[in-house]
Amino acid sequence: MDRRTAVRTIGTAGVGAVASLAGCLTRNGDDEPPNGPENGDPEPDEPEYDGTLRIATYRSMVTGPNPAGPWLEEAFLETYPDADLEWIVPEKGVEHYVRRGEYGAEIDVDVLLGFTVGDLARIDDSPGEGALLRELNLDRIDRSERLRDELEWGDPHSRALTYDTGYVSLVYDETVVDAPETFDDLLEPAYAETLLAQHPTHSMPGQAFLLWTIDAMGVENALEYWEELVANGVEIRDSWSDAYYNAYLDEHRPMVVSYSTDPVFAAVEERDPERHQVAFLNEQGYAVPEGMGIFDATMEPDLAYAFLEFLLTDEAQLELARRNVQFPAVDDVGPRPLFEEAAREPPASVATSYTELRGQIDEWLTGWTDRFEAERTDAT
Repeated sequence: MDRRTAVRTIGTAGVGAVASLAGCLTRNGDDEPPNGPENGDPEPDEPEYDGTLRIATYRSMVTGPNPAGPWLEEAFLETYPDADLEWIVPEKGVEHYVRRGEYGAEIDVDVLLGFTVGDLARIDDSPGEGALLRELNLDRIDRSERLRDELEWGDPHSRALTYDTGYVSLVYDETVVDAPETFDDLLEPAYAETLLAQHPTHSMPGQAFLLWTIDAMGVENALEYWEELVANGVEIRDSWSDAYYNAYLDEHRPMVVSYSTDPVFAAVEERDPERHQVAFLNEQGYAVPEGMGIFDATMEPDLAYAFLEFLLTDEAQLELARRNVQFPAVDDVGPRPLFEEAAREPPASVATSYTELRGQIDEWLTGWTDRFEAERTDAT
């Protein structure tokens, strides 16, 4: 049966202000699990796979030159032919659902695809009652045992599993600028009005870059550093897609906050490799595992578990690596030769842990937004 990928875009009118690209979990406290095998989430004797599975995600998962979403849909429905699948792309990210949860409004989505450890910690700190993501019964996701050890989330309630991972770095045009070696290099006159960055509450790499600066120099020094970046002409776009597709690929600027796997994308698209060089500031890259989870309000738990299990198959992992241009999440799946040749891994990876982010990240993001929201350049 031929199927057409359905993508529904929803706004945030009436449900909130600043938004995160992804992340909506339980709020306030981590002493008791919100849901899971002990509270009514066992595997049924006869699972039901004939409903419509609704997946909230980010735009580049379902649109763009070679998005993973349509392929995932087609392959998943080959195994579950009585099901349907609908993609939902909130305009400001899934903060839409966080706000709805705070106000007790209905949440009509089953799976959340694409959130970070930072999102988990931030939403756990937000006000409100109840759960947005349920504790996963990992007995229903056999392939979760294949996940790489370093991709553990540190969540006491097992609400997230990684489906791919990448390293945020700088991508630059070596015909225009030299590779910066340190954060301080970006403040030099040679890099004035060269860098494209993203809003950290709307964008995964944008959030990662902010957290990377905080990791490198502390909160107050990091915000002062951003003041100097702004003074040196950094351009802040709302999202990664806006910064990369609408600006960098159009040669609006010669450097962008992006991923160390971008040379793979360039090779596949036959783009100029000189414009897809990777710079690792301080000889590091910021690790960003992408997570998947199940909304507590799901009406299709069996299909939701089946989808998470499917994303950890060899076939899905290889396609996610190729189409999302990220590293696989499982140990025993190797990317294709082109990926291995072109993707860059940093000499060292850094990340901020869930424990370090809990109770802090919302304050950090608010502090950044209060100072720099006016510097954002909207897509045109």
